[in-house]
Amino acid sequence: MPADALREDAKTIGLVALAHGLSHFFQISTAVLFPLIKSDLGVSYAALGATVGLYYTVSGVCQTLAGFAVDRFGARRVLFTGLSLAVAGVLVASLAQNFALLLAAAVVGGVGNSVFHPVDFTILNARVSKPRLGYAFSWHGIAGYLGFAAAPAYGIAMATAFDWRAALAGAAAIGAVIVALLATQRATLGAAPVRAQHGAPALAALAQPPVLMCFGYFVMLGVAFIAVQTFGIAAMVSLYGASVALASAALTASLVGAATGVFLGGFVAVRVGRHDLVAVAGMAMSASVMLLVASGAPPAAALPLLLAASGFASGLTNPSRDLIVRAATPAGATGKVYGFVYSGLDAGSIAAPVLFGWLLDRGSPSGVFYAVVAALALSILTVLRLPARAPQPA
Repeated sequence: MPADALREDAKTIGLVALAHGLSHFFQISTAVLFPLIKSDLGVSYAALGATVGLYYTVSGVCQTLAGFAVDRFGARRVLFTGLSLAVAGVLVASLAQNFALLLAAAVVGGVGNSVFHPVDFTILNARVSKPRLGYAFSWHGIAGYLGFAAAPAYGIAMATAFDWRAALAGAAAIGAVIVALLATQRATLGAAPVRAQHGAPALAALAQPPVLMCFGYFVMLGVAFIAVQTFGIAAMVSLYGASVALASAALTASLVGAATGVFLGGFVAVRVGRHDLVAVAGMAMSASVMLLVASGAPPAAALPLLLAASGFASGLTNPSRDLIVRAATPAGATGKVYGFVYSGLDAGSIAAPVLFGWLLDRGSPSGVFYAVVAALALSILTVLRLPARAPQPA
């Protein structure tokens, strides 16, 4: 029955989105408390920043491995393993009495975080009807933004009422409740393991040019995202003489714009056959706005509007880009390909901060935004190297 199929699709999308939102919540739940952790444990911001770098390094390295595990053992087993480790990572951080335990928490949490993209997209591709996949990818992305938005509000409120340890312990408790809820819906989260394709080497799927181009696309997205999220406020304050409040408002506007774009992008993705053109147009628009920001010409008061526009244009491409990856994925390789491709986000996030910090130290805040423009331009080139109409796997 169509109504039954719609309910099942909506249920699957909702549960997977909930898990994805939790993963984003955990990604920054410790980082938002760094000022309090620094004071309590007597560690530097540089040392705390190293825990973030370690987290994303572990996550990036393990993400491709998690994809292989999804294809071998099934998505549901890997999902609950990752969820349990993600909760454990935050719990370990809440118990930290020294820097070494924070590093251990980063390793555990990074391994847990590595499973979500290969798991999520394997489940969505396997269980959601093809005409609704664009909406599924859209809500998956929106849940991630909501997880990011919830972490600072929750963490600061809990730390103010109690302390940072209670905030992290509470976050772990929230995670445990969500894991228990998902466990009651295990049947909806199943995606069977896939059998090896005629004995072909498992890595062969990752070496295909379309998959490598998708990986490069995500590396560039990671570079652009980390630039704006980590160094955007400092760059706007230095380049425009903007207040920290105004620069923070501009960053928030970027996230709100991106979430809005992701939502509308789901409707675009299910109605437009050429997802490559959607991706190229959106990234070109985003790059054009960031080029204007890099020039320093607009008034500072326009920054929230400009960053909202750039975020919207980029977010609009998200559901289409996920369908591009689906089109480039060989049969029976969904987990490993999504794991490998999405590890590009971690790769970009690991490598780029050193460059952006160097640019700011040299008094070149505009260079941060020009680097974003360059990354977005390169992301367009990777899309143009993909087949215009790749065959859709069954």
